[in-house]
Amino acid sequence: MRLFKHLLAGALALGLTAGIQLTGVSAEEFIVVQSTTSTQNSGLLDDILPKFQEKTGIEVRVVAVGTGQALKNAANGDGDVLLVHAKAAEEKFVADGNGVERFDVMYNDFVIVGPKSDPAGIKGMSDVTAALAKIASSEALFASRGDDSGTHKKEKSLWLAAEVDPGKASGKWYRETGSGMGATLNAAAGMGAYTMSDRATWLAFQNKDSLAILSEGDDRLFNQYGVILVNPAKHPAVKAEAGQTFIDWLTGEEGQKAIAAYTLNGEQLFFPNAKSSVSH
Repeated sequence: MRLFKHLLAGALALGLTAGIQLTGVSAEEFIVVQSTTSTQNSGLLDDILPKFQEKTGIEVRVVAVGTGQALKNAANGDGDVLLVHAKAAEEKFVADGNGVERFDVMYNDFVIVGPKSDPAGIKGMSDVTAALAKIASSEALFASRGDDSGTHKKEKSLWLAAEVDPGKASGKWYRETGSGMGATLNAAAGMGAYTMSDRATWLAFQNKDSLAILSEGDDRLFNQYGVILVNPAKHPAVKAEAGQTFIDWLTGEEGQKAIAAYTLNGEQLFFPNAKSSVSH
């Protein structure tokens, strides 16, 4: 929080505070959060954001895209807060001066899903790179998001660890959808293909009949989410006070409890792990 106040003071000195409210937020105020399809498709944001608005009077308008696109949008100043899941890219976003400070929010994991017939024979495998190598060697269909999302970034890192270059098979057994997670799961179901999904979107996915989780449990499938205030010193239109209020709520006791309480069919989708931003 000290870093935020320092930057805000710097913005004041430079006369860059247009659009920043310093005397409290109005009941009509809203912020724009650049986030991922997984937070939206899972139903999490629909569940917790009304609680935040009731507490603060601040409406949150979400732009749900892949993490790569969300990072680009926020770097262009299109939004007040970034809530995504690609930690290395998030840290670079801050290092490049596009964000104030990054905070952990919550985590879950990724899973490899595929046709119940399991043509590559990976069912029950906990070594995700070995499972991917078997998919590649059998040339079983694999649907990739191919959209530079957090899920796609993770998938590419796992192919690299498996010493497989799926790009060489693009359009053959490796199919890039260029779409969000829900659409890619639908494509996998339609093609009888494997894919990698965050568990929350998988649990919320309605078209599971032909698909099942076939590989899970590898520590490398860990999926961390982070939140960042877009830098008001770089983008004067950022609603810094309202955005920081949201971050403090999300990483504080109330927001963390709201995340933990969100379940679907009795299953918890996200696990809060923030160290509150209020103390910074």
